[in-house]
Amino acid sequence: MKSDGTTVRKIPGMSFVVAGFVWLLATPMHAETRRVETAATGSPMQTGGENDAPPFQNAHVVKRAVRGALGEDVLRWSGATTGARWLGYSVAAVEGDRTVCCSNWDESGHRCGACQLEGNHVGMNVNSSPMEKATVRLESQWLAVLVRAENGRIVKIRMFSADCTVDGGGKDVLWLAGVPDSESVELLSGYVNAEKSHGEGDESLGKSALTAIALHGDASAEKALLSFAEPTQPEWLRRDTAFWLGAARGADGFHALRKMAHDDPSPRVREQVTFALSVSKEPGAVNEMIRMAHDDTSAQVRGQALFWLAQKAGKKALGAIDAAIQNDPDTEVKKRAVFALSQLPHVEGVPKLIEVAQTNKNAEVRKQAMFWLGQSQDPRALAFFEKVLGQ
Repeated sequence: MKSDGTTVRKIPGMSFVVAGFVWLLATPMHAETRRVETAATGSPMQTGGENDAPPFQNAHVVKRAVRGALGEDVLRWSGATTGARWLGYSVAAVEGDRTVCCSNWDESGHRCGACQLEGNHVGMNVNSSPMEKATVRLESQWLAVLVRAENGRIVKIRMFSADCTVDGGGKDVLWLAGVPDSESVELLSGYVNAEKSHGEGDESLGKSALTAIALHGDASAEKALLSFAEPTQPEWLRRDTAFWLGAARGADGFHALRKMAHDDPSPRVREQVTFALSVSKEPGAVNEMIRMAHDDTSAQVRGQALFWLAQKAGKKALGAIDAAIQNDPDTEVKKRAVFALSQLPHVEGVPKLIEVAQTNKNAEVRKQAMFWLGQSQDPRALAFFEKVLGQ
């Protein structure tokens, strides 16, 4: 609930982990290759140009142009690796005021610290504002994609905004220039398709590749995501794709989500669509959530739509929640709607909870309203309980 400007969200069991991975690629040295090594102290190597390497530290960086098709170049490179190495390149990022960085922020909380390629540092943050709030930096329009190869195969994929400092953990990094964005999408799609039957793990290569595709600005990324959202695809892939359609793909993503909301046969996928709509910034997203809360054939989906509507708040959300309490045929959906009231700002939620506790014909629903009133710690709830007990 919101009270005195502070928002408190009680979201039991709701977490969405987005794990980013990097493909580490290395290649044998060639005479025409320019080698750059950073100092042992780890001071970042500064590079020029938009479509160039991010600032690296603690890494042995080699730059060269991509040779032929990206997929073939990566295959040759990874096949020649024995120990662990990285390969990276940059592409145009999807439009939007966001920064893609790792989990370790600096002490100010405003700028991403050095992102670690090695070790267990696999977290990734996608923030809706640039790292420096006062300035939108052009470098953030580029996405650095890195892949890790070990003993002849790709084992990790990571991605960052191209102005994040990257700590290579002392490894060799091959940086490719001139990579066509569409070939990057094609390469990454291969990893998604290769894991269709076993991509459930949070740290799977396919999930990391899907995240990277969602953050590409090229039109081929949109096409790939739409193909992943088809009902014939595995459920985990449709669910994860739905999130990124809402979080990163704007109006086109919203239209795809609306289609999924109507056509996907899986209630679990449609549940995820309600969440994806809640993070979408498109103006039609709330109306589609209201439709799902009212019309979806699954009680679980209707309840989930109500939950996420409450996080959006607003008069439209309140009307949909109230309608569910009054009219939904499923008691469990009604109870979820009561919980949704508890997530609204106090000024809206508490009076509605009191009303439900006093007047609803369903005893289970009244009991649920009483419970959440007790959790609110609102003076109006206390006054209501004193009145009830005094009768």
